[in-house]
Amino acid sequence: MFTLSAILFGICSFASAQQTKVYRIGVLLPGEAWYEIIAGLRDGLTQLGLHEGKNFSLLMRDWTGDAKTAEETARAFERERVDLVYTTSTNSTIAAKRSTTSLPIVFCAGTDPVALGLVNSFAKPGGRLSGVYNHPRRLTAIESSNLGREAARKMGIQLIERHVTSDEELQNNVRTLKDGEADAYLAVSDPIASNQSQVIIEAAITKRLPTMFDFRLHVTKGGLSTYTVSLHEAGRLSAKYVQRVLAGMKPSELPVQGVDKIELVLNLKTAKQIGLTIPPNVLARADRVIK
Repeated sequence: MFTLSAILFGICSFASAQQTKVYRIGVLLPGEAWYEIIAGLRDGLTQLGLHEGKNFSLLMRDWTGDAKTAEETARAFERERVDLVYTTSTNSTIAAKRSTTSLPIVFCAGTDPVALGLVNSFAKPGGRLSGVYNHPRRLTAIESSNLGREAARKMGIQLIERHVTSDEELQNNVRTLKDGEADAYLAVSDPIASNQSQVIIEAAITKRLPTMFDFRLHVTKGGLSTYTVSLHEAGRLSAKYVQRVLAGMKPSELPVQGVDKIELVLNLKTAKQIGLTIPPNVLARADRVIK
């Protein structure tokens, strides 16, 4: 009887230990705008019955657009033996894959993950990466610029490009933009431009330029508009990948899922500041209007 009780006690203790494990998730973000993905991730995990602090913890690491920092952080995650790495952008994913050797990676990619070699195919990723792909909008700066250039050509619009490699270069380009040199600002998907959004927004309002950004956050901060994939939805959908990997499934067994929920957000306060009237038919299509 004593032996049986001891065995039962041992089983119960083991089960209790398993139930109380808090999984550690290393998170890579290139800047403030990508935190919307994490809000979606938290909501998605809660919907799946996983609660922060009880079932998992998020080790948030913002690499502020510095690729070297992203790689160093990913290596630190591997040394610390986190349970998985969660990446919120294509550059974060590339850095995590390049700098680690064994950690599973769940990503929110903005550029075709097959074309980049992150996975073998959408249906059969192979390797140790899988996640969601924001295919309608989230692109690298180069790809975004190429598409913008082609669209401008078709529409008969001149696209004025300013290439920058640092925060200082971007700030200088914004400061030296002459009145009448441009009629509007179009953002490309790039951490430097995104992290310096406030500089761009303030200059655009001063020069009365309408702006089109690629993050909803920038519109809430004073940008005019954005028409892009819902990052919150991308994060929410990616939660099931996190759940399954933590449960023991391999990323190679989880097909990559596309995210196609696009949101139009307009800021009427900014429109008024720059003297722009937004047509009623455009307002009617907006998913969110900031007044």
